[in-house]
Amino acid sequence: MRRFTTTISGYDKNEVHSFVNEVTREYESMLTKLKDRDLKIRNLEDQLKKYESMEQTLKRAIFVAEDASNQIKRIARDESRTIVEDAKKNASRIINDALIKAEKTEIEADELRRKIKLYKRRIKEVLEEQLDMVDDIDKIPFE
Repeated sequence: MRRFTTTISGYDKNEVHSFVNEVTREYESMLTKLKDRDLKIRNLEDQLKKYESMEQTLKRAIFVAEDASNQIKRIARDESRTIVEDAKKNASRIINDALIKAEKTEIEADELRRKIKLYKRRIKEVLEEQLDMVDDIDKIPFE
């Protein structure tokens, strides 16, 4: 605490005025600092609100992204199942077609074997007839 010198009419006016001026300057300085801090606090609070809003937006975006990711995974799984099922059906169809072709080819081969046997038999018959005719030439009387 500050002490003032006393005079006949009380405290020294110059000292008191000097002190009052000093207190006023300090008060104004502190008031300015408080106003600056209040402004800074308001700015920081505004920024905090913006960041909180951004946080909420990011949370929603993450939720939407996770949901979209789950949907994409589900769709991909469904599509893969469909592709596998189609491939199995196509494989079964291809196998059935191949079996039918193989059976048809075997039938055609059997038919061809029968025709070859028949043709060989006919050729033998013709050749035997020709040989018989050659043998019969000796039996023909020449006059």
